[in-house]
Amino acid sequence: MKIKQPQPFTFEAGERAVLLLHGFTGHSADVRMIGRYLQKNGYTTHAPIYRGHGQELEALIDARPDEWWADVMDALNHLRELGYEKIAVAGLSLGGVLSLKLAYSEPIKGVITMCAPMFFDNEKQLTQGFQAKAKQYKQLEGKDQATIDQEIEEMLKESEPMFKELGSLIENVHDEVDQIYTPTFVVQAEQDEMINTESANYIYEQVETDQKDIKWYKNSGHVITMDKEKEQLHEDILAFLESLDWS
Repeated sequence: MKIKQPQPFTFEAGERAVLLLHGFTGHSADVRMIGRYLQKNGYTTHAPIYRGHGQELEALIDARPDEWWADVMDALNHLRELGYEKIAVAGLSLGGVLSLKLAYSEPIKGVITMCAPMFFDNEKQLTQGFQAKAKQYKQLEGKDQATIDQEIEEMLKESEPMFKELGSLIENVHDEVDQIYTPTFVVQAEQDEMINTESANYIYEQVETDQKDIKWYKNSGHVITMDKEKEQLHEDILAFLESLDWS
């Protein structure tokens, strides 16, 4: 069975733009609903897909965090080339880590992190998530269980260098969060099964900006952008964006 590959998106509206960054093993669908919601409320949105994402999981094994960072910078420059100068960033999970890196590397109007890990103490959960995604994809391809098990075992061995570099990225951003003076909104799902939820408190306490907020969502899991409280999340993100100084 041929699986339709997801694509990056750009939804144009007003002069204020929001860069939307997806999670690890995810793709632009993670943030598509929030992209459309913000467009309807006058914001231009753009979501890239990082290298190795949005296709079979084998493609992720050879991808590296420095390439994902380059993809984020390309996405930021894409908005600038379209003429947008007033840009905020919002990211889910790995996208939240990359959003924080952007906030201390580039002049942006605001940063929103959603379930972003700040401690690499959850490699087991990450590899389990990686396995689950791989299994789902291979089932859609119509492979039998024995083949799926064998291929996933090989993938896990081959992906060790990628996971090691992912850990280094998280640790490096963790150490630089106190360099952030950009207005910050920290979003965290209470039912998050993938990351250490203390990450949210760490980000909130460490960023140096005076304009910061944190909100916990009681009934949501890790992919909060597609969970039960997504409508409330949309409204809260819009309220944060509206509070920024876009001049």
